[in-house]
Amino acid sequence: MTIKKENKIVLITGANKGIGLETARQLGVKGFTVLVGARSKERGKEAEVKLQGEGIDAHFIEIDVTDQASIDQATKKIEEGYGKLDALVNNVGVALDKGVSAIKLDINVLREAFETNFFSMFAVTKAMLPLIRRSAAGRIVNMSSGLGSLTQQSDPNSEYYKYKGLAYDSSKTAINQLTVHLAYELKDSSIKVNSADPGFTATDLNNFRGTRSVEQASNIVVRLVTLPEDGPTGGFFDENGVVAW
Repeated sequence: MTIKKENKIVLITGANKGIGLETARQLGVKGFTVLVGARSKERGKEAEVKLQGEGIDAHFIEIDVTDQASIDQATKKIEEGYGKLDALVNNVGVALDKGVSAIKLDINVLREAFETNFFSMFAVTKAMLPLIRRSAAGRIVNMSSGLGSLTQQSDPNSEYYKYKGLAYDSSKTAINQLTVHLAYELKDSSIKVNSADPGFTATDLNNFRGTRSVEQASNIVVRLVTLPEDGPTGGFFDENGVVAW
């Protein structure tokens, strides 16, 4: 593979579809070398070919974010092929509640949601951080949700108030804590860590019931990946600005 020296390298997990794929497209248009993270070789390669067909420098990286051995292998491949990582977009997520109330929720569903949405994000970030430190201005974007906002979830006047899914919502709240802690630990570096709220987007996560397009949802992710030197860190943002914790 031939990488232009001036290209910034971004890894997007779950980049073979939905918001991840659109984020890959938008960052590719901006000149990024996009690493299409996906656990399925077939779907990952399809996304790679699709993006390359649009003139984007895209390369499939096999990674199952719930498997440490897969994470380690992907990290090694990125180190050997690129030597650094300028941005990491932790995009993988699942919604498993399926309308079940908190009281009736099976604890194993709660565990599975945290395993995929939260623990995997921590594992991937921890593995990739040494490569991100090699960037002149590293960026980490964690995909959260307005449903993870305790302020919005507890406000009867909020658009999110009536939507309650303990497994999904609490895992997204935990992601916001991860963002705050990582940003604090990296505050003396050039790395910026932020949470993104894409809004209620039509993807297979919600059986395409969302009211927003993936193009709209990806805007805030791209904005956080491309933050200037004086941009924020340790925050929670949607396309309109700061989201209350």
